[in-house]
Amino acid sequence: MIKIFGHKAPDTDSTGSPIIWAWYLNEIKKTPAQAILLGSPNMEADFVLRHWGLEKPPIIQEISPNEPIIIVDTNNPAELPTSVNDATILAIIDHHLLVGGLKSKNPIEVTMRPLACTATIMHDLIGVDLALAPPAIKGMMLSCILSDTLLFRSPTTTNHDRAVAEALAAELGVNMTDLADKMFAAKSDISAFSDAALLRMDSKEYQVADKKLRISVLETTSPNIVLERKLSLMQAMPLVAAEDGADQVLLFVVDILREEATLLVPNALVAEMARASFGALVTGDTVTLPGIMSRKKQIIPALKL
Repeated sequence: MIKIFGHKAPDTDSTGSPIIWAWYLNEIKKTPAQAILLGSPNMEADFVLRHWGLEKPPIIQEISPNEPIIIVDTNNPAELPTSVNDATILAIIDHHLLVGGLKSKNPIEVTMRPLACTATIMHDLIGVDLALAPPAIKGMMLSCILSDTLLFRSPTTTNHDRAVAEALAAELGVNMTDLADKMFAAKSDISAFSDAALLRMDSKEYQVADKKLRISVLETTSPNIVLERKLSLMQAMPLVAAEDGADQVLLFVVDILREEATLLVPNALVAEMARASFGALVTGDTVTLPGIMSRKKQIIPALKL
């Protein structure tokens, strides 16, 4: 049985893409496969699962030696189980920057394309066989694209992502704005999460100069709800960093509607990084970054000291 999974902080794309590809392998290729998660899905992903009547995949922490796996929506070993290179990697399907560090036992299929969403890549790979997919699979594919493009607001959006989403929505009879509004509302409800959980919810490990960073992004239509907790969030950063082996946690609160990000500035290191990376003048414990919405395209490539 092939296990298919994304990264440790499952958003909608990293939750949905394993489900989509498991359907394709099982139903079209007649190859036994199972979608799994490496952590609890975020609130938006959980809503999407319920909206389309899909079962939440089981959550695991580690994989067994030589176990056949397919990795989706990441190629970064830091976002995967520590034993990943002991498994038998069969394929990687991703849309992020190439990081390096994964090792396969044999030549494998690697599909990495400059698109906004892994589900868009899967749409193309599945091709005409997608006509055989049930509405829930097509709906999950649409939801992944709406999530990763922030309803086409994100600069990562391509014309192809939009065209695929529009075609899926038309076939399903779905109003994309209405669906996205519900998804973003679910994503914005953070009341059940501790500060540490919020800092880890949608985060990636990255190194700038000699500093190991946990780069957290919270996308929301209600940024004030997050910013009301800025003091406790900043107080939680050193503990989260220490537990995760990082030097600093960066938290960007992305306002989906205003199309800007607010960076929390707990110390001089983050203030200097904001200045060096974005040309921002920091005068308090937050700084607004107009037009910044994408970690992949605008934040990580810009970070420097």
